Amino acid sequence: MKMAQDCPEMADADVSACLVRVRQGDETAIRALIQYMYPLVYKLVRANLPRPGEEEDLVQMVLVRVFKGLDQFSGQVPFKHWVSRVAVNTCLNVIRHAKRRPEIRMSDLSEEEERVVQALSVSGQDFDRELGLAARDLVQNLILGLKPKEQLLVRLVYLEGFSIKEASLSTGWSMGAITMRLSRAKSKMKRRYEVLSKQERG
Repeated sequence: MKMAQDCPEMADADVSACLVRVRQGDETAIRALIQYMYPLVYKLVRANLPRPGEEEDLVQMVLVRVFKGLDQFSGQVPFKHWVSRVAVNTCLNVIRHAKRRPEIRMSDLSEEEERVVQALSVSGQDFDRELGLAARDLVQNLILGLKPKEQLLVRLVYLEGFSIKEASLSTGWSMGAITMRLSRAKSKMKRRYEVLSKQERG
């Protein structure tokens, strides 16, 4: 996955020129900027939305925040990375306020979901992305006990296939910090798996 493909092709100079026109209230430029940002924002929202089915509402929220905060864009990082960070921070706020979903039991799991849980129980074994996508509901449940930033990173890296570098560019967090958070997150998820297993045996 290449981040450059997340947005329609637009050279940095074109983005800068578009931003100047947006700040002047040019409606054509505003529409062009929305078209440029939308695929990237949608991907990040889809990856981190606690409640599926509300993607469009959250995308609109992110876009509004981007336009309201354009004066804060200094140009020190590429515009799409700045937009990514606005989207990530918006998703983090939603995750922090999301209500917990009902607990599940091992007997509720499908075969594909059981395979994901078993993968978590093996020390050093990573998620298989396809299994994660097939058992997204299970993974979403397992990460409920994680901190918001850990939840977001698990979704980006293990469900959406972002590399550590891509996650760093999207969030503004260092690659070392991301690696440490993911390691802690996996340990917590394995403990959650163990709780599920004990509930089933009990």
